[in-house]
Amino acid sequence: MQTLYRRLLRFMPRLGLQVTDLGPGAAVVSRRGGPYEVTDGPAGTKLLSRPGRRLRVTGLDKDTWLLRRAEDDGTGAAARGKPGPATKGVVPLGDTGALLLIEDPEGLDERKMQLSAAEYLCVQHVTAMLGLYGVNCVFDVGANTGQYAKRLRRAGYTGRIVSFEPTSETFARLSKAAEKDPEWRVYQCGLGREETTAEIHKSWLTMNSLLPPSDYGKGRYSRFAKSDTEEIRIRRLDEVMDEAMEGLADPVPYLKMDTQGYDLEVFAGAGKRAGEFAGMQSEVACLRLYEGSPTMGESVAVYEAEGFGITGMYPVTREATTGRVIEFDCVMMRAEAAPEPPAKP
Repeated sequence: MQTLYRRLLRFMPRLGLQVTDLGPGAAVVSRRGGPYEVTDGPAGTKLLSRPGRRLRVTGLDKDTWLLRRAEDDGTGAAARGKPGPATKGVVPLGDTGALLLIEDPEGLDERKMQLSAAEYLCVQHVTAMLGLYGVNCVFDVGANTGQYAKRLRRAGYTGRIVSFEPTSETFARLSKAAEKDPEWRVYQCGLGREETTAEIHKSWLTMNSLLPPSDYGKGRYSRFAKSDTEEIRIRRLDEVMDEAMEGLADPVPYLKMDTQGYDLEVFAGAGKRAGEFAGMQSEVACLRLYEGSPTMGESVAVYEAEGFGITGMYPVTREATTGRVIEFDCVMMRAEAAPEPPAKP
């Protein structure tokens, strides 16, 4: 004898409803799209898919699986929905509990993967340092269209950001990006050693610079072959700090610089107020793209002399043919600015 439950399931299609029977005591009722195909999933689960749309299940660890739409590969694994063993495309990151999923390990571009990972890790590290040191104002010098500020926001930083970008066309895009964020302020100027005006090379995409390209730079980037220039205003960092941090009861600033070979000039403009920054970030060069720009060793020596210590180095660009790093993002913090650890009981 049919139960009331089974009789009700048989009646529902007359009402225009689709019924997918999952077994004793379980069914899926839908208005459209069904009935679904049902396959056995991991750990006693059921997998529902539209007819003809197979699911591939990849075991990430003993309690985690990844479901993807896939055609049957001939082994029946996709159709069955059975979790296979973790593949070489699933990489545990030490004992952190994090897993790196690589869709196509065989076709992986190692250099691109390394640089993308470095960018992600750099933002995560910086955000952690901002939290640890209680930073509430980030000076974003060489902001371009706001890429760095957007990464910080996505990573969870909610404090003030003050971005500096000198060229008019790029500044317009930066201003647009920041207009709905009340704690993101923008200034149309460059920063340097002295108050002045100067000609900046532009039309180099994200690499506008006050310095001309070196022979090495010209050989690496065809964009350096020709450029437009624009006259810009340059201010000193120590002269704009009070205005930028206005309204913050207890400002704790952090300085990020990405000015295409001009970072030491920006830093010089901080003068004695460099000691107010809890930390900083500078793009330092192993191979010089610009004439007159400092080497990595020269830059780091200046920063260390002001009390900053390296907490992270992340490659920004690398030669595809030799593997040499061209530039690093160097993250440095002032250890004396770190909060006191809680007393042990």
